[in-house]
Amino acid sequence: MKRRRFVETIGMSSGLFFLDAIPIPKYDEGDLRADLVITGGGLGGTATAIAALRNGLRVILTEETDWLGGQISQQGVPPDEHAWIETHGAPASYREYRNGIRAYYKNHYPLTSSARSNAFLNPGNGAVSRICCEPRVAHTVLMQTLAPYLSTGQLKLLLEHKLASAEVDGDRVEFIQVIDLGSGDHRNLEGTQFVDATELGDLLPLTGTEYVTGSESKQQTKELHAAEKADPENHQAFTMCFAMDYVPHADLTIDRPENYSYWSNLVPDLTPPWADTLIDLNYSNPKTLGPKELGFHPEGIPTGDMLNLWNYRRIIHRDNFLPGTYDGDITIVNWPQNDYFLGNLTEGEVAFNKHVEQSKQLNLSLFYWLQTEAPRPDGGAGWPGLRLRGDVMGTTDGMAKYPYVRESRRIEALFTIKEEHVGKENRKMVSGEDKAAVFDDSVGIGYYHIDLHPSSGGNNYIDFASLPFQIPLGALIPRRMKNVLPANKNIGTTHITNGCYRLHPVEWSIGEAVGVLAAKCIDWKVQPAEIYHSPDKLKDLQSALSRQGIELEWP
Repeated sequence: MKRRRFVETIGMSSGLFFLDAIPIPKYDEGDLRADLVITGGGLGGTATAIAALRNGLRVILTEETDWLGGQISQQGVPPDEHAWIETHGAPASYREYRNGIRAYYKNHYPLTSSARSNAFLNPGNGAVSRICCEPRVAHTVLMQTLAPYLSTGQLKLLLEHKLASAEVDGDRVEFIQVIDLGSGDHRNLEGTQFVDATELGDLLPLTGTEYVTGSESKQQTKELHAAEKADPENHQAFTMCFAMDYVPHADLTIDRPENYSYWSNLVPDLTPPWADTLIDLNYSNPKTLGPKELGFHPEGIPTGDMLNLWNYRRIIHRDNFLPGTYDGDITIVNWPQNDYFLGNLTEGEVAFNKHVEQSKQLNLSLFYWLQTEAPRPDGGAGWPGLRLRGDVMGTTDGMAKYPYVRESRRIEALFTIKEEHVGKENRKMVSGEDKAAVFDDSVGIGYYHIDLHPSSGGNNYIDFASLPFQIPLGALIPRRMKNVLPANKNIGTTHITNGCYRLHPVEWSIGEAVGVLAAKCIDWKVQPAEIYHSPDKLKDLQSALSRQGIELEWP
């Protein structure tokens, strides 16, 4: 079988520089081999590593930023979770991680006695999640979990290493190559199984793994909410999140951004139409697409019946801490007003660079508007005491280290999850049932409503009810490639069903299932598709998952 070598240009999102396409040099010194090679240290990739290590595999985990955690840390997004997360609906290890975050605050922060005694401590008391925490803490607790494996050498962790190329022999990956973004050195990583846990599915094109992007048509998927015409370039918005706090009576107004006039006057060209200019407290109600007004008050004061955006993704609530610890709260800005949908991040490295930079300019314009023009309840305008908190995000510019990615390349899988399997209305039409499809090959469960943000193809929100669902093994296995597995937003979903499989606990569940699957493949000397097609092996895999705290069905 002829070998193929794939090379892509290299990018680093935290510093936003890109190298030209390069030949692959061979470096014997520094090359590594393990049972499992994982690219991408987000929640899915880290959960894959934890599960694989627990099952005795030697693991290499790479991450292009200097933090693990993906959505919850480098991207700065407090967890989007379902209402039952404290007791069920995710692997036991995910709840242990969440409780580890709580323990970190209790062990290291000057909490009030009531906060310290709260078993369900929410450091920020943010409305979006029951555990809104600082990105740095989210990363630190993951590092604590991995520390024993790093100490023994069972895990090799390569932070600030970017995927560069892959050597492929037919339907198998022989090795991948990464570049050290600090030194520029290259290193080959050999393994038996390879996992793509990158945010954009970067390993798929490098290995020739078949994948799809964008939105499918009704003719292709028969989904109720699918588009009339397929559009591979139609991706959900991404967001460069940022952190801010508020210093009363201070004037910290930044210089007027160069492109402020453009961003402050931009009316999104979406269908159905957006309610107002993008930078405003009016937006399109995701459920009805009619106008909806939001509130904003940086001292957390209620804003009538309107949601106070300050409280929504607040990660530090000063009332949880001893008096004098914080002058004010700290919140994350991941709002409708800074969703970026003027292009997508899989268009190539030049476009990636351009779109990320433009999204940062949108952020600065939004921040300046909040400081100078946002309506105040006293009839005034602007909150000049707002302050960017890059230190909270681990950056110098106040922005997250990496874009919050909602949509990735998706594998052409042995099985594709469609709206008829998990969408409440579509499911009722197809089966007459008020429960999601039952998958005999379930390797996990999850829940979130189907939530698609405005897209680069001009769609406004697509937001509707789903049903508590299972994660089928068939959606984790590529049709052709034998030793590549997905562990992020790159599984076998459609554009529509990605909207409920993309959130924090589901990504962790996918990663943990993949880690156990990889261990069984290596132990049994089989490939993932063989387990999928063998009832006995599938049953053994599911038993192993259950023994390790991974729920396979909803109670």
